[in-house]
Amino acid sequence: MSVNTNLLGRALLRNRGRVASGSLLIGVHQGCEALVPILIGVIVDRAVATRDLCMLAVWVSALGALYLLLTVAYRTGARQLMRAIADEAHRLRLEVAAKVLDPRTEVRTGDVLTISTTDADTTSYLLDYLPRLFGALVATAISATGLFLISVPLGLVVLIGIPVVLIGLQRAAPRIIRRVIARQEVAGRAASLATDLVTGLRPLRGIGAQEAAARRYREVSRESLGATMRAAKTLGWFQAASDTVSTLVACGIAILAGWFALTGRISAGELVTVIGLAAFLGEPFATLSAAPGWFASSRASAQRIEAILGRVPAGVPAGDNPIPPVRGECVGVVAEPDASALVALFDDGSPDVLVAPHLPELFSGTIRDNLIDAEGDELPAVLRASAADDVVAAHPDGLDHAIADRGAALSGGQRQRLALARALLARPRLLVLHEPTTAVDAVTEHAIARGIRDLRHGPGSTLGTLLVTTSPALLAITDRVVVLRDGEVVATGTHASLAATDDDYRTAVLR
Repeated sequence: MSVNTNLLGRALLRNRGRVASGSLLIGVHQGCEALVPILIGVIVDRAVATRDLCMLAVWVSALGALYLLLTVAYRTGARQLMRAIADEAHRLRLEVAAKVLDPRTEVRTGDVLTISTTDADTTSYLLDYLPRLFGALVATAISATGLFLISVPLGLVVLIGIPVVLIGLQRAAPRIIRRVIARQEVAGRAASLATDLVTGLRPLRGIGAQEAAARRYREVSRESLGATMRAAKTLGWFQAASDTVSTLVACGIAILAGWFALTGRISAGELVTVIGLAAFLGEPFATLSAAPGWFASSRASAQRIEAILGRVPAGVPAGDNPIPPVRGECVGVVAEPDASALVALFDDGSPDVLVAPHLPELFSGTIRDNLIDAEGDELPAVLRASAADDVVAAHPDGLDHAIADRGAALSGGQRQRLALARALLARPRLLVLHEPTTAVDAVTEHAIARGIRDLRHGPGSTLGTLLVTTSPALLAITDRVVVLRDGEVVATGTHASLAATDDDYRTAVLR
C-alpha cells in the first residue's frame, strides 16, 4: 500500500479484527462498571430498606456475577488490544527500517532512533485509544440513562455537559500536535548528534575537537529540553483542564442529587446510585476529555513516520549501468549528486562482484575473524596494501586482538582499513569501493591508493576495480576516470587531464 496521509487509518484497517473485538469487550466492561452503582441502589431500596434477606441474596449474587463479567471482559479485551498495539508498532518499525536501509535514502541516525521507537509506539497506541473512547461512551450512555430514570435534570447535566466540554478541549489539539512534533524533531537531532559523537570520539580526541563537539551537544540538548518542557507544559495544562472539568461535572451531579434527596424527590437507594454514578463518571469523563490530546499525539507521531516512509530515494541512473564492469582495469568514478545510487546498481549478489560500502561493518570477535580468510599466503601483502598492518601491529595480540561489536573501540580509519583488507582478501573479479579512505590521513591514503594498484593491477592481472570516490589520491592511480552527473556521463579521461581542463572536476575533486 502506498504511503499517504492516512497512516492511522491503515493501522486501524489491518488490525480491525482485534480492535473490533477489543472495543466490544471494553464496552462490556465499562457498561458493567456503570451498572454497579445502579445495582447497589436497587439493593438498598429492594432488599436493605425492606429487610428482605432473600432479595438481598438474589441481588448480591447478581452483583457478584456482574463483577465476574466485567473482570473477564476487561482481561480478554485488554489482551487483544495489547497484541494489536505490539504487532502494529513492530510493523511500523520494519517499514521504517526498510526505508532507511535503502542506501539511496538519507536519514539522520537520531531520527531513525526516535521514529522507530517513540513515534512507532505512540502511533500504535491509537489502537488502544479508540476502544477506550468507545468504552467511555458506553459507560456515559448507561449512566445518563440511569440518571434520566431517576431524574431528568440529572440526565441532562450529562448529555449537555459532555459535548460542551469536548468541543472546548478540542481547540487545544493543533497546539499539542505542533509541540509534540517540535519535541520529536529536536530530540532526533540530539540523538543523531550523540551517535555521531560516540562513533567519532577517538578521531575527535586526535584533533583536539572534543570540547567543541561537547559544547555543540550541550546546545542541542538544551534545545531538546526546552522543546520537551513546552510540550509537557501544553499536555499538562490540557490534562489539568480536563480533570478539573470532569471533577466539576461529577461534583455538580452529586450536589444536585443531595438536594433532590433532601426535598424527597429521590429515594435513599436512588441517592446511593446517583452518588456512585457521579464518582464513576469521573473516569469516562476524564477519558472523553483527554481523548483529543491522545489523538493529537498519535497524529503527530504518524506524521513523522509518514515523512520518512514518503521520502523518495535519490534517482538511480536510467537504463543499464553507465559504467560497464571492468576487467584488468582500474576505473575511477566521480558521481554527482549521489554516488550511493550508482553503487547500489552493482550490489546484485553476483559472485564475481564485491561491493565494499562506504560505512564498513565489523562484528564482535578478533581481527582474524573479521578478515574471514586470514590464513592465506596473501595476508601480509593485503595488510600492507590496505595499511591494516599498522592496526594489527598496534595491539599486542596482533590478529587475535578482540574487537567489540561494530568495531566500537576502533577509530573510523582503523575500521575502514580492516574492511578494505577483508575486501581485498576476497579477490573478486570486480571490486567496487565506495569512498574507502575518508577516515584516514593523507599520507595513509596515498599508501592505500598505491597498495590497491599494486595488489590488483600488476602485470597480467585480469581483475577489475571500480573506485567511486572524489579522493584525488585514489583517482590518481586509476587508468581512467568517468564523471557522472544526474546519471549521465559528462566527462571521461585520466585524472591528470581532467584536473587540467575541467573546472567542474577540479571543484569536485581537488581539495
